Amino acid sequence: MSYADLAASARGNIGPFCRACPVCDGRACAGVMPGPGDKGTGRVAERNWRAWQDLCVNMDTLHGPFSADARATVLGRELSLPVMVGPVGDVQRHYGDSYDTVSYNRCVLTAAAGEGTLAWTGDGLDAAIMEEACGLVGELGGAGVPTVKPWDEATLGEKLDQALAARPAAVAMDIDAAGLPFLRGQVPPAGAKSAAQIAEVAARCHDAGVPFVLKGVMTARAAERAADARVDAIVVSNHGGRVLDGTPATAAVLPGIVDAVGDRVEVLVDGGVRSGLDVLRALALGARACLVCRPFVVAAFGGGEDGVRAFIRELRSGLQDAMEMCGAATVGDVTRELLWG
Repeated sequence: MSYADLAASARGNIGPFCRACPVCDGRACAGVMPGPGDKGTGRVAERNWRAWQDLCVNMDTLHGPFSADARATVLGRELSLPVMVGPVGDVQRHYGDSYDTVSYNRCVLTAAAGEGTLAWTGDGLDAAIMEEACGLVGELGGAGVPTVKPWDEATLGEKLDQALAARPAAVAMDIDAAGLPFLRGQVPPAGAKSAAQIAEVAARCHDAGVPFVLKGVMTARAAERAADARVDAIVVSNHGGRVLDGTPATAAVLPGIVDAVGDRVEVLVDGGVRSGLDVLRALALGARACLVCRPFVVAAFGGGEDGVRAFIRELRSGLQDAMEMCGAATVGDVTRELLWG
């Protein structure tokens, strides 16, 4: 099953907000919230996607034959490819009733683990979302990354207890979720966090022997503050355009962030990555790995666990093909020299 096949199968099953487009480029759902769209003018998700397409690569097949090795070490774990499934916090609200958040998390966590990578789970106002996600991660021997929102101190403490008890591959916080309209004025409250507060969360995770990842970093200055707070990794992310209109594409800011902190923390990226070639582009700009979110929801709605596994294999195969056509035998060989211009 190709992604196009999975999208066709998902249509009529995933609505009403997501169109399950053959290419998830952010155009058909622009500004659609609730749903998978982005905030305001609805241009950021498409901007994310288009920025990857605008990066041309240097083809070089003047080399001996080899089979590209897509394996990568991320957060201390060897993954079969430098791609992880990004988190979704409320599947039913945004995508339809075929999955609730628990069944969706089980689907992607199991599929990702079966393909040698990791899925991240989301968080939400319903406390059961985090509790049940952490239970699933624990069942899989820690093969997952629970992602907590930037809640108030008491709520955050409870959620960290649940996450760390699962002994996960890492714990993440999507700090940019402070701007989600669904969390404004709600209980429990969520909001911005200072570098000192992030340092406390990181220290708590380290005390439990678990890496901590800060998702939602879009400037070199913020990346430096995160590194000073001793996070283990950051995700360059604008939350798919869902928290602030008018932000630049993640591909545009990634190189500067890598140059600023890439020797201190692992730099991951999300936003508009849709193919193995896009993954190569992200690696060439300095990312350690990518998160992909919306297309995996479509894959789950179109083919269940088998569909998610099929899309992971499609990304891995596409990455290997791009590596071989650019002369990169391993992901470590993917550098900015592979980009044209």
